[in-house]
Amino acid sequence: MSEEFVQTLALAHQQATVPLPAHAFCHWADQLLSLLFPERADRQLSSADAVAATLSHLRADLTALLRPILSLQAPEAVASALGAQLPHLRELLLLDANAIVAADPAAQGVAEVVSTYPGFYAIALHRLAHALHQLAVPRVPRLLGEYAHTRTGIDIHPGARIGSSFCIDHGTGIVIGETAVIGAHVKIFQGVTLGALSVAKQLQGIKRHPTIEDNVVVYANATILGGSTVVGSHSIIGGNVWLTDSVPSHSRVYHKAQLHVTRTEDPSADISFSI
Repeated sequence: MSEEFVQTLALAHQQATVPLPAHAFCHWADQLLSLLFPERADRQLSSADAVAATLSHLRADLTALLRPILSLQAPEAVASALGAQLPHLRELLLLDANAIVAADPAAQGVAEVVSTYPGFYAIALHRLAHALHQLAVPRVPRLLGEYAHTRTGIDIHPGARIGSSFCIDHGTGIVIGETAVIGAHVKIFQGVTLGALSVAKQLQGIKRHPTIEDNVVVYANATILGGSTVVGSHSIIGGNVWLTDSVPSHSRVYHKAQLHVTRTEDPSADISFSI
């Protein structure tokens, strides 16, 4: 290995931004969710004093984790601002959990959804990451989003704005882009993409991802693209639909598959290839 290469790496390390303690941030997020939802915890807290102490401990931990990466903000102020949002965050997540229970015949109740459903977990980490994103915390929101992505297969950019009572059913392969806006009481199935049409890098500040209004259902593997694309309220987007134009409220958009079924006494007669 050449000395020049070693020097290049040494310079890169010296000039790199402050590294993120990824494991510590992800562990902190899981601890917070376990506090907000004891169904996720290894053990329940026995008193209000224990809850208050745990909240204080988590706030101090977040402050310490943020201190090296915040140059323009006081980490104490960010941690306190996030703490003030926790009652609203828990309220939103309970609405999400109840929406999943109402929409999924297999769900046995809120406790099961909160403790085992990947869709709920992805939504929970997104709402936490979005709160940090709104507080202008660098990199950490994306870190939490990718942590949820790794664990669930659901990729939600922390900038996406998602309304109340959001339901993800199954969820694997969902992609929701940075400028997507999703209304209340929306249900999305696995494989859905709320993405952007190809745009130049210099246009990154514009709205590039679609708007999904209230009470919309988007079925599996549908792809909805473009910042000006709006799916009107109470619409249903069928599976495998490719949509780049807006649709009005109460629309039904579906892909009409054509299937051809033949029957023969000798199935081998239809085989026209060899290996």
